[in-house]
Amino acid sequence: MLRLEHVTKHYKGFDLDCSMEVRPGCVTGLIGKNGAGKSTTFKAILGLISPEGGSIQIFKKPSGSLSLQDKEQIGTVLSDSGFSGYLTVKELIPVLCAMYPNFQKDDFLRKCEEFSIPLKKKMLEFSTGMKQKLQVLTAISHNARLLILDEPTAGLDVIARDRLLDLLREYMEPGDRSILISSHISADLEGFCDDLYMIDEGKIIFHEDTDVLLSDYALLKMTEEQYGALDKSYILRYKKEIFGYSCLTNQKQFYMENHPEVTVEKGTIDELILMMICGKVYG
Repeated sequence: MLRLEHVTKHYKGFDLDCSMEVRPGCVTGLIGKNGAGKSTTFKAILGLISPEGGSIQIFKKPSGSLSLQDKEQIGTVLSDSGFSGYLTVKELIPVLCAMYPNFQKDDFLRKCEEFSIPLKKKMLEFSTGMKQKLQVLTAISHNARLLILDEPTAGLDVIARDRLLDLLREYMEPGDRSILISSHISADLEGFCDDLYMIDEGKIIFHEDTDVLLSDYALLKMTEEQYGALDKSYILRYKKEIFGYSCLTNQKQFYMENHPEVTVEKGTIDELILMMICGKVYG
């Protein structure tokens, strides 16, 4: 559905070099700290910035050769863009009808009511959460095959976030659609994505299926003496702590069976990010 191969972009103090793939029928998450390169990657995919190298393929075509019909098959939410604040949703609807031949007006209006989006209020008066909900509802309103969602749940409370994720799960039900999503809320990605990429300083440093991440990865916590005796064959990162050491592994069962003296904890995505970025590589 989407493939990036060594897509590069240079800014003063920052270099992007990104390779990743979004498979058909899958939800792929892109995670990383602020400034790591998530939004730059999204803008490169959408042609909002011009990469200096590498290739981007969407629907098995070079991104620069997509037809108008191809582009209509992409739905987007970007963290720093939106609709004119002087429009109401009622005034926006004719614009969407003109832009997207497959715009589902009745379904869009039903979802606006469900998510408490006012139709006659100027969008500049919307809360951050209302603007986010409207962007997501617009992205899924025209039967797009690929969604590019940059922080779509930002500014939403827990209930609204859950309802929106349920809506995206419903969007995926036909089986021939894909989503690339970034979020700083790790619980969203753990329960929603099929696989995860981690980006840091413009480079992909980690990729794993979410099921494998949740079943096989773990944090090991131990004293200095236990660390000295530890078989480090499957240690990805380690970090010195007050109590001794924390280690990240992708072979949880090995350490549970061979090092019962070590504390084995299921790591969250937040802890994974911290260990992958701040931890040291053993060896």
